Amino acid sequence: MAEKAVLITAGGKGQRINSETPKQFIAINGKPILIHSITPFLKYAHDIEICLVLPENLISQWQELCKKHKFHHKHLIIPGGPTRFHSVKNGLKYISDNCIVAIHDGVRPLVSGKTIARVFDHAKKFGNAIPVVDINESVRLVEGADSRHCDRSKLKIVQTPQGFRSEYIKAAYNQNYRESFTDDASVLESKGERIFLVEGNRENIKITLPGDIALAKALLKR
Repeated sequence: MAEKAVLITAGGKGQRINSETPKQFIAINGKPILIHSITPFLKYAHDIEICLVLPENLISQWQELCKKHKFHHKHLIIPGGPTRFHSVKNGLKYISDNCIVAIHDGVRPLVSGKTIARVFDHAKKFGNAIPVVDINESVRLVEGADSRHCDRSKLKIVQTPQGFRSEYIKAAYNQNYRESFTDDASVLESKGERIFLVEGNRENIKITLPGDIALAKALLKR
């Protein structure tokens, strides 16, 4: 039984970056984003259990990409659902019990090994660990036609991987979907669990817009 697992969600379509290629398959520096996103976990623990959740119609394309790029590390591929919540819920069924599972966005190719280690270490100790970074810009809260200044020191940008004791997050996902579930921490929090924060890494961007690809290329070359 694995002590550590990672559940990768990769259901993006690339619409906001104007790409016919699903964004998780777009090549950056010669490799698909998704391979870049998985590789740091293999460097952290070569025997980590990997579960990849993909839209069913993209599974064969991914398998061909694995052959092309000689990505032969063992991993389980699970068909996704209509939302990220349902995709994670599907994937958690295949994660070992009594392990620490990190749930990661398949389009975050720049997570650092230090962030991964912090997430696993703190989740083992406290039951969960959510990586965050500070907000450097000024922020305002918008309510209807009005807005007001917010204290940015009280706000954080949330990243993945988010780590959990598998039995805790599986139990939390045993409920119906709500629109307020924007990440895995919000699902666990809805069951009354306290959420623990750890330091993320600022380079750990989520590929969403065209400019993100150019930034990721530059950062990966470093």
